[in-house]
Amino acid sequence: MTTLVYCGHCGREQADGSHEDCRRALAMEPPRYCAECRRRMVVQVHPMGWSARCSVHGTLTSS
Repeated sequence: MTTLVYCGHCGREQADGSHEDCRRALAMEPPRYCAECRRRMVVQVHPMGWSARCSVHGTLTSS
């Protein structure tokens, strides 16, 4: 089981505030930060969704 320590939208620690605005933003757009290591991810948006790649933890997709 992977623990999500960081916010995928702003990159701050999950315990640092409520992140309500971040959760709303992530409902419409891809994450920009890896939730495990806080690295900035390479994001590609395409007509059928998106993919976000962390150099350490791999790729997330919208599907």
